[in-house]
Amino acid sequence: MDIIQIDTNNSRDVRRFLNFPFELYRHIPQWVPPFTSDARRMLDRRRHPFYQHSAADFFLALKNDRVVGRLAVLDNQHSNEFNHTRTAFFYLFEAENDLAISRGLFTAAFDWARARNLAQIDGPKGFTALDGMGLLVKGFEHRPALGIPYNPDYYPRMLEDVGFDNAGDIVSGYLDATNLTFPDKIHHIAELVQKRRGLHIARFKSRRDLRQIIEPLKRMYNDSLGGTTGNVPLTDDEVNTIAQQLLTFANPRLIKIVMKDDELVGFMFAYPDVSAAMQRTRGKLWPFGWIDLLLELKRTKWVNINGAGIVEKYRGNGGTAILFSEMYKSIAEGGFHHADIVQIGVDNDRMQREIAGIGIDFYKTHRMYRKAIV
Repeated sequence: MDIIQIDTNNSRDVRRFLNFPFELYRHIPQWVPPFTSDARRMLDRRRHPFYQHSAADFFLALKNDRVVGRLAVLDNQHSNEFNHTRTAFFYLFEAENDLAISRGLFTAAFDWARARNLAQIDGPKGFTALDGMGLLVKGFEHRPALGIPYNPDYYPRMLEDVGFDNAGDIVSGYLDATNLTFPDKIHHIAELVQKRRGLHIARFKSRRDLRQIIEPLKRMYNDSLGGTTGNVPLTDDEVNTIAQQLLTFANPRLIKIVMKDDELVGFMFAYPDVSAAMQRTRGKLWPFGWIDLLLELKRTKWVNINGAGIVEKYRGNGGTAILFSEMYKSIAEGGFHHADIVQIGVDNDRMQREIAGIGIDFYKTHRMYRKAIV
């Protein structure tokens, strides 16, 4: 077996790296491919904003010139400077069920990180805040929400074999919207809090309207990071890239923004789930995949609740009730039968207790891993 570092300017290398998951998951019906354009951009050092401040390389494992595994390793210098760390991240790990493959790939990644004077490696964690995190360790029978990682059940064993430890779990919850009995008191509390604290919900009718909140959202996100660890402020180019990805399949009526006068203080993002269309089109929008995507946006009965937050001073005293109330309205008004509450850190005990109280079943778990390499 050979481990090679690919040349991202070599179209054959890039194509082999991107095509390998389609071969690996060809008999696994749950897997959802990414948008091919988004996947390709990760390897494009000229177009992806990550490379304006950081570095990454990509490895393939080959047996008799056949691809049997792949791995990306990242040096997010922006993150390390902000958090005062020396951490590499791994991402895009895929491999056949053979420990020799994972050992070879991660040995190459560890050597790469040490050569850059990095002291530990975490992951799976990607290039932007929109990239789903963690390795799936529970819920293999379920199709993932769009953009959330899926992997075979032998991957955790591979990571533990090369010395990774559990660095924290992330859960996703299922809500059966057909049997949802939402407490009226939450709507009542939400209305009272809005009146008493001078808050209101901004609603949107078009993608053009949504573009107006991109800059305020960036400010809110970056301003909220003080005193936190493991996060990193977003640059303008990163925000624009994320916004473009979101707007591709956003339904403006499912995006809710909490305002205090003209200041954005909270948000709740929900998206119609188009994973079934992504499976049919193999992630390709062109030439005709976009038609299937648009049809799926109208007919899907699944909605992903993929991002909710409120600034700290509004979280207590009923502020969270506003987000829950709006979540219910998004599900009910959209006529959805199923909701996927996407990736909540298990250290967020308060939010887990609150949403479990409205009937959410935590049916998927992703795990972050960490290994010291010095």
